[in-house]
Amino acid sequence: MFHDGLGFFGMHVLWWVFWIIVAVAFFALVTPVPRSEARRMRQTPLEILQRRYAAGEISTQDYEERKAELQGDASAQ
Repeated sequence: MFHDGLGFFGMHVLWWVFWIIVAVAFFALVTPVPRSEARRMRQTPLEILQRRYAAGEISTQDYEERKAELQGDASAQ
């Protein structure tokens, strides 16, 4: 008649843990990617080059050389 140890209470806790995991997984899959991250993932190589040049990460000479390479690759396709 009576259960030893945790018995019913232990199974009850396991069900709560199961449903919490299911809920967290559901919301992780349904939550959209922030727009800034999505935009960064869709940038073309030329857009990335322009952003780096505008931020001062590369010199004008580097920018021009890399831009010519990218445009040469685009015309070859």
